[in-house]
Amino acid sequence: MQKWLCWVVLSVWMGLALAQAEGPALLLAQVYEGEGEGEGKGKGKLDLPGYWVSEKYDGVRAYWDGRQLRFRSGRVVAAPAWLTAALPNQPLDGELWLGRGQFQKLLGIVRKEQPVDAEWRQVRYMLFELPGGAGSFTMRLEALRGIAHRIGQPWLQVAPQFRVADAVALKKRLREVLAGGGEGLMLHRADAPYVTGRSEVLLKVTPERDAEATVIGHLPGKGRFAGMLGALQVKTPEGRVFRIGSGFSHAERRQPPPLGSVITYRYRELSRDGVPRFARYLRRYQPL
Repeated sequence: MQKWLCWVVLSVWMGLALAQAEGPALLLAQVYEGEGEGEGKGKGKLDLPGYWVSEKYDGVRAYWDGRQLRFRSGRVVAAPAWLTAALPNQPLDGELWLGRGQFQKLLGIVRKEQPVDAEWRQVRYMLFELPGGAGSFTMRLEALRGIAHRIGQPWLQVAPQFRVADAVALKKRLREVLAGGGEGLMLHRADAPYVTGRSEVLLKVTPERDAEATVIGHLPGKGRFAGMLGALQVKTPEGRVFRIGSGFSHAERRQPPPLGSVITYRYRELSRDGVPRFARYLRRYQPL
């Protein structure tokens, strides 16, 4: 009897741990291929006026489940009590953000097990979705604005949303964001109900794409990189092997990502064989 009870308790604990490790079910973006080239994966011309547009933040995805703030992985964010106490007892989805080009500094703040109050005062929680909310995205957007207004804290904001008339206007706004140091834009279909998983109702617009790969080799450098890393040999989740030789700082070439680690890289397009072209190193992948 005692062994049976222990087994039941262990099974329940493992089930809860697994559920948390899997993370919350969230809406994930597909890639915008461009006007006339299809929606997400080439399914016809995109009705751009039917989308809300916002900036793509280089921050950390954060999901408020009504009680705790969690990373996309499901791990609890060690946020200050004053922040979590102000949030409502309903789910929110957004991005923890310091500002353009400050991703690494932000990571150093949000990954600490003991939050530093002065550091968190610099962080903004940029809301862009109301998980489980009824109606269209436009209706959920209005609800988010109402929540932010009622809470009335400067660190809690709804990501500014705007409309564009056509692909020319979209490209103009993209150029403006990139010139200011931003990463790109997000398109969210205005009439879409709330869904989870990777969906065409949410599209990301960037000059380059990003992906992850596992480091399987270090290739020695030559010339000015002699004695340092020349290139990483990496393997994608699909099993494709290729090299990345650019994007590294001198410090990263002296101490490259170890074998078996996962890195994030950027590339322009895929070859006919599915290999990323013009790939360059971005950073070590940071599972949160």
